[in-house]
Amino acid sequence: MVSFQNFLHQTSYDDIPHEVVDFSRRCLLDLVGVLISGKTTELSTLICNHVCDQFGAGSKTSSILLDGRKVSPAGAALANGMTIDSIDAHDGYKPTKGHVGCHVLPTLLALCEAEQKMDGKAFLASLVVGYELGGRAGIALHASVPDYHTSGAWGAVTSAALGARILKLDKAQSRHAIGIGEYHGPRSQMMRCIDHPTMLKDGSGWGVMAGVSAAYLAKSGFTGAPAITVEGDDIKEYWTDLGENWTILEQYFKAYPVCRWAQPGTEAALALTKANNIKPEDIKFIEAHTFLEGCKLATRAPQNTEQAQYSLPYPVAASLVYGKLGAEEISQNKLRDKEVLRLSNSMKLIENNDYNAAFPAQRYAHVVIELNSGEPLTSERHTARGDPEDHLTMDEIHQKFHVFASPIIGEKRASEIETIIMQMGESKNLDDLLAALMLPA
Repeated sequence: MVSFQNFLHQTSYDDIPHEVVDFSRRCLLDLVGVLISGKTTELSTLICNHVCDQFGAGSKTSSILLDGRKVSPAGAALANGMTIDSIDAHDGYKPTKGHVGCHVLPTLLALCEAEQKMDGKAFLASLVVGYELGGRAGIALHASVPDYHTSGAWGAVTSAALGARILKLDKAQSRHAIGIGEYHGPRSQMMRCIDHPTMLKDGSGWGVMAGVSAAYLAKSGFTGAPAITVEGDDIKEYWTDLGENWTILEQYFKAYPVCRWAQPGTEAALALTKANNIKPEDIKFIEAHTFLEGCKLATRAPQNTEQAQYSLPYPVAASLVYGKLGAEEISQNKLRDKEVLRLSNSMKLIENNDYNAAFPAQRYAHVVIELNSGEPLTSERHTARGDPEDHLTMDEIHQKFHVFASPIIGEKRASEIETIIMQMGESKNLDDLLAALMLPA
């Protein structure tokens, strides 16, 4: 059994199984695609301008990606983390009911640019370390408190730990960094943002900002140990398999840029209408049977992309009308389609106790569609595509990357970034990726 500190500071590329390294490139490609797409959102524009005003560059500088402006590392982590989180299409980890990668990548890019350029192997090793610590930090937090916090709460612990690794803090400083990150991480209420969708999203940007700040504070002598979600006696069991059980392989990938809880219902509706050759105009109303948290996604006529992403009725309706569900279908100019709104407003959300019992390990839904003729049709039980039990294929990940990235930066530049990521650690290094992501979108 490897200790937390040894795993954090000593894990190298050669310690990580090849399949895990290969999988980390898949995570990296998916995150960068979502980051690029996120640059089109009002949320990203607002937070990037805020960071330039309030987190100006000092002795250490990092870049707002796809923008070029230089700010502090904590500011860059905030802007880039929230840009990823602005499009709800990034990877996730079911046991935490949240997201790891959107904390790991902004932290590494900001700190590596400011502090030390890494070769590709060292960068991928740090990426994997971040995923391994992040998933466990989320589980430990949820196991030690009664309420459900956003990912930023435990993402701050993850970012602080990675900061300790990049800054090469000693054991005592690392404990303080992680403790500061835990204490100042945004313990924000996830279900509030489900009930009232806004730009707050999953707290990820604030989490990475708190974590990066924590690492620098600890380096300067600021104290904050211990982090109880890492060192508490009642949660030690969650950290005992570091270096043995590679939880990065259990990440899911999203086929659609909306809350994961809405995706089983979307899959069920698409499958049922396709199998029966049903057109949207044939449908009188839809029932979506799912778990309680999915039923909370009740916005029917979203006024902005945040409400569209935290909805179950809207993405189901939009996918049936448009025949697809991508970033464009949740954008502001697509939210007024009369047929989409008719189907969305017709939907009944019905809680299913069996699906409640399976959550969060499994997220299930089925739909009942009543046709204008009065005939009811019932789907099979569905999960979301891209779960770890049935990952999206690499071809699907590459296709998703281009769907998200190419319309924003062009096919040529997207292909160049794709090549850099897939050859990271072999012929390409972190410098190549940073250079490719510096130019404005």
